Amino acid sequence: MAEPVAGLRVSIRQSAPIALDAELACGRGEVLALVGPSGSGKSTVLRCIAGLHTPAEGRIECGGETWLDTARNKSLSTARRRIGMVFQSYALFPHLSALENVLEGMDDPGSPGALERAQELLHKVHLDGLESRRPHELSGGQQQRVAVARALAREPHVLLLDEPFSAVDRATREKLYGELAELRRDLNMPVILVTHDLEEAVMLADRMTILAHGKTLQSGPPLEVMQQPATVEVARLVGLRNVFEGTVVSHARNDGHTVLAWNGQQLRVRLQVAFAVGSRVAWSLPGAGVLLLPRDRATSAGLDNPIDSLILKLVTLGDRVRVLAGVPGASGAQLAMTVPRHLAERYALAQGQALPLRLRGEQIHLMPADERHRALASA
Repeated sequence: MAEPVAGLRVSIRQSAPIALDAELACGRGEVLALVGPSGSGKSTVLRCIAGLHTPAEGRIECGGETWLDTARNKSLSTARRRIGMVFQSYALFPHLSALENVLEGMDDPGSPGALERAQELLHKVHLDGLESRRPHELSGGQQQRVAVARALAREPHVLLLDEPFSAVDRATREKLYGELAELRRDLNMPVILVTHDLEEAVMLADRMTILAHGKTLQSGPPLEVMQQPATVEVARLVGLRNVFEGTVVSHARNDGHTVLAWNGQQLRVRLQVAFAVGSRVAWSLPGAGVLLLPRDRATSAGLDNPIDSLILKLVTLGDRVRVLAGVPGASGAQLAMTVPRHLAERYALAQGQALPLRLRGEQIHLMPADERHRALASA
C-alpha cells in the first residue's frame, strides 16, 4: 500500500526512558489512529511529534519541512512546529472564558480579526452562546470542544489528539464522535488520534497503527488490520480470541482456496499462497466468522467448514450472548463467538449442549507461526 504524501512522517528510536522503535505516516486531511495498550508508548510518540520530548534518534517531517533530524542535530521548538494539541485533561486555563482560552491559542490574539476568528471556531464546535463561560461552568464535552477550538486557533500543520474522549461519559462520547467526523471534513492537515479503543479507531480513522512496547507492529485501514493481522501479537492486541495453529496442506489455485490441517481435520480457507505447503502457521478467525449450523440443513456452499463442538460457557450481555465452545480433538481448542439473544433462545443453547458450527473460510487469515505462543491449539 502506498504511503500518504505531503503530510506527516515520523521515524523515532530510543532505548530509555521508554523504549521506542516507531514509524508512522499520515497524509493531509487524513486521520491516523495510534492504538495500543497502556504503557505502549502512544503518548510519548505524540510528545516527540510535538517537540515536547526529543528521542535519541529519529527524523520527523511535516508538509515537506523537517522538524527533527537527530543525524544533523536539528530539532525545531514546539512553537516553530505549529502543532495543535488536545490533551486528555484538556488543560484549559481555569481563570479564562471559553473565548479567551481560544484566543490564547493564537500567535497574536490582539491582531485584527482574532476575536472574530475565535468566535468562528467556537461556532464550528457548536459552542455558540457559551463564549463567556469558564471551564468549571462547562460540561466535559463542552470543555473538550473548547480544547479543539483552541488547538485549531494556531492554524496548525498537524492536529494531535491524546485520548480526547476518555474523560466523558459514553453518551457524550458518541455525540463528540459525530462532531469530530463532521469537523474533519474542513481539516486539511494530518490528524493523529491516540486511543486504546478499537471501536473508536474504526469509527474515526482512515488508517490505524498498532503500537506495543514502543514498537509499531502494523499499519493500514482499521478493518484490514483487525481482519488481517500481520502477527499473532497484533491479532491478540486487536481483540481476536480465535487464534490457533495449523499446517498448510495444499493450495487449490484454480478453486481459490488453501487447505489447512487443524485439530485432526482439514479446513478450506481463502487462498493464501504466501505460506508454503507443509509450513506451520498461525491462523485467526473473528467471532463473526463462527456461525451456527442449522440442524435441518447441510452447510452452505463456498468455504464454510462444518465442525462439531460442545458449549462450555454462555454469558448473556444485553441482547447478545457470548458463547465459548470446545472442539473435540487433541488440541483442546476453544472457539469464541457472539450470537443474538433471540437466536440463542431459539436454539435453546445451554452449557454442555452439542453445537454444530461452521467456520467461514473466507474470513480465516493465516500468519507466521509464533514460537512464543506455543499454548495455542495445534494441529
